[in-house]
Amino acid sequence: MYVYDEFDRTFLAERVAEFRDQVERRLAGALTEDEFKPLRLMNGVYLQLHAYMLRVAIPYGTLSSDQLRRLAHVARTYDRGYGHFTTRQNIQFNWIKLEDLPEAMAALAEVGVHGIQTSGNCIRNVTTDQWAGATPEEVDDPRLWAEILRQYSTAHPEFSYLPRKFKIAITAADHDRAATKVHDIGLRLHRNAEGTLGFEVLVGGGLGRTPFIGKLVKPFLPAEHLLSYVEAIMRVYNRFGRRDNIYKARIKILVHEIGAEAFAAEVEKEWEAIREGVLHLDSDVVADIRSRFVYPAFETLADNPPELAAALENPAFATWHRNSVHPHKVPGHAIVTISLKPVGAPPGDATADQMDEIAALADAYGFREIRVGHEQNLCLPNVAQKDLPALWQRLEAAGLATPNVNLVNDIIACPGLDYCSLANARAIPVAQEIARRFADLDRARGVGRLHINISGCINACGHHHVGHIGILGVEKNGQEFYQITVGGRADEHAQLGTLLGPAVPYEQVPELIEDIVDAYLELRQSPKELFVDTVARLGIDPFKERVYAAH
Repeated sequence: MYVYDEFDRTFLAERVAEFRDQVERRLAGALTEDEFKPLRLMNGVYLQLHAYMLRVAIPYGTLSSDQLRRLAHVARTYDRGYGHFTTRQNIQFNWIKLEDLPEAMAALAEVGVHGIQTSGNCIRNVTTDQWAGATPEEVDDPRLWAEILRQYSTAHPEFSYLPRKFKIAITAADHDRAATKVHDIGLRLHRNAEGTLGFEVLVGGGLGRTPFIGKLVKPFLPAEHLLSYVEAIMRVYNRFGRRDNIYKARIKILVHEIGAEAFAAEVEKEWEAIREGVLHLDSDVVADIRSRFVYPAFETLADNPPELAAALENPAFATWHRNSVHPHKVPGHAIVTISLKPVGAPPGDATADQMDEIAALADAYGFREIRVGHEQNLCLPNVAQKDLPALWQRLEAAGLATPNVNLVNDIIACPGLDYCSLANARAIPVAQEIARRFADLDRARGVGRLHINISGCINACGHHHVGHIGILGVEKNGQEFYQITVGGRADEHAQLGTLLGPAVPYEQVPELIEDIVDAYLELRQSPKELFVDTVARLGIDPFKERVYAAH
């Protein structure tokens, strides 16, 4: 965990006081909604379909148990008893009243949590791998570099009013769990042939109306130049990005229109003028920030302790362990993913009671630390293997031990038309019905790893373009229809899905998904061939023929 200093605490307190005054003026009628809108957006407050929504940033997906308890308090006191975790490691409260927002924000600020820059045309919450600092795969803890970017970008005077919103993601592992290739800037931390730490830099990824996979602009950037190079990218975007057309304002459009080589040349030109200036990251600065990350005092433990071996005799525990427990870089420890996708529940939602229980579990078994993942699940990154049986029993009691991580019913979905004023169609009920169709875990495990992503509109908050199966809600003559794509993926081999055929009405979607899955089971070469690999091998035609023949 990163330990915040007095500067951060003072900054948040002052921001809450400022927003409290703005809300009072709005309630008194001194500010119109149009005048209030840019002020609330700077603090993560949206006006949704039915109520105001507060989006809270969780920098690089890391929460302390005290912070999670405070999120639970806000859910219970100012909302309807739950929160929704998103694909960008944020949490959203969908029913907060305007007059309660200052108190909710003040409560969050006391534990170092806020909604600043979770909206608006600025650099948004920097995201990374939810297993950061724990997985044996990585070359360094990417949260260090995400924190450096957080400090650099917060309230940056030059980049608070960009042509459009801007998102950065970082990974330091070979397997990309942060979807870096579909962000405005994607950073992959690695070492070159000489052993120097640095970044592969991709620019211009993004989804929404015009999806793109990020383009490589710098194969290796020494880590000391991270800020100066990001600054150069931001300056080029700020100068050349479209401001006359909201649909062409993202950096992905700029990179696409002038070409990755031309864009990289502009960035190099800008970078040369600033690379050795004040943004150069001296080793003592990096060391100081690194020293503020407090890591667990791990015990010296052996792998596969007797407690774990005995518990694995229980088939239910063994199933959960196989699905939800992952290797840790420290012997005798494990990473545990907590599914927020029980069958029949809205994907990514957690009740206040569940958040409190997860915080208590983090205290008891996880060194007081919780992570939020891109897939809308939570994670305890540092659990002793000997404690896994006790942890599982408590997760079971809280309804949090569904062993479906990365399976067909571990669905990513945006709130859709149930909440969002931008949506054309519902997403949550579609996800719930598909999950019910695959509620039999033996059936789901037989299908294997298969990611379904659902978005209620073209803005693609559910990242449908990069789902193994993507579902996009569209409106036709006042009715909800859904386009289906197959073959997308968000990992290190990221690619956009291919449209399967004409959109289908709401009531046909679950059956159509079952048809696609059944076709895959017939077509795959072996149970080891993933759905996305079968699509890559055969193309979409066999799936298209099967699905549209049945409908």
